[in-house]
Amino acid sequence: MPAAAASSPATAPSSFPSARVHKPTLLSFRVSSKLRPSAAAASSDPAPAFRSVTAFAPATVANLGPGFDFLGCAVADASLSLGDTVTATLDPSLPAGTVAISAITSPSRPRLADRLSRDPLRNCAGIAAVAALRALGVRSHGVSLSLAKGLPLGSGLGSSAASAAAAAKAVDALFGSLLPRDGLVLAGLESEKAVSGFHADNIAPAILGGFVMVRSYDPFCLVSLPCPPALRLCFVLVTPDFEAPTSKMRAALPKNVAMGHHVRNSSQAAALVAGVLQGDAALIGSAMSSDFIVEPTRAPLIPGMAAVKAAALEAGALGCTISGAGPTAVAVIEGEEKGEEIARRMIDAFLSVGKLKATATVAQLDRDGARVISMNGLE
Repeated sequence: MPAAAASSPATAPSSFPSARVHKPTLLSFRVSSKLRPSAAAASSDPAPAFRSVTAFAPATVANLGPGFDFLGCAVADASLSLGDTVTATLDPSLPAGTVAISAITSPSRPRLADRLSRDPLRNCAGIAAVAALRALGVRSHGVSLSLAKGLPLGSGLGSSAASAAAAAKAVDALFGSLLPRDGLVLAGLESEKAVSGFHADNIAPAILGGFVMVRSYDPFCLVSLPCPPALRLCFVLVTPDFEAPTSKMRAALPKNVAMGHHVRNSSQAAALVAGVLQGDAALIGSAMSSDFIVEPTRAPLIPGMAAVKAAALEAGALGCTISGAGPTAVAVIEGEEKGEEIARRMIDAFLSVGKLKATATVAQLDRDGARVISMNGLE
């Protein structure tokens, strides 16, 4: 059965706002609320630079405790298995200006691929690729995508954002890497908006790498938080055999928040940002563990989560919370030395208290975000 194709938004109404880049000490991106075509789209129909490009995008930890919907960071392992990979290929069999998904694989989770649509308008990678073509102004070439899923669905590790980020990066590189970084984030946000809502705390770090703060959504403004290179921050990620759909976990959130909880969460989020900028792992961990609004409402929905957090802290973790909407639990440590022991204790807690099997990965802060890992030249 032929892959479905979606029209590039080069010929459809654009939903991209215009972008202005500011570069103070903390790198930030502002986007006005007025909808205008991107500079690339307005000026040209770019020629391809490669025949195919493969890009990788890492997993992400959103919220980081008190930073609900405005803080996130990218994490990856040395083998780049903790993330998604997309290959974008020029496809002359497709109508110009369209995207198709030719293959979806999930090497470590064989049945996962069967759950994902190959309709590019119903797939995170496809939506982001279409948005990237629109931003670039590509009108003369069709692009097919091959998606390799390394992240489980509904895990709290930014699975949808990783697919979107890798696709946007691969398509942009295919046509000469013309989009600024904010343009890539916007392409990914088109996908996130369609799948899980307009929030950038996964897609921004998936593309930019490191720690990212969403300063505001209207106007849209991101701030990259530089972390001292000497900081050996590692993350123990423990994922139980349990799905926590983002929609369900968001529906559980309180509609009203007590002023005292608001003040406490605001101070802890500020402390977390300070810890990142100062390279203070202990402060990062302590602040990350101090969410008084979101975690208390979501933890009871994840069997064993409270016990898992307690086990991580007792084993020496600097902090522990729910990654994104869950169900993954994330513990912070400095260096990898305690990683395996903390992971074992967390897995045991999920099994003994939550009656859930779990797997663990010890990951590092990923400072690069989405990147090209291979390319094939034009013949």
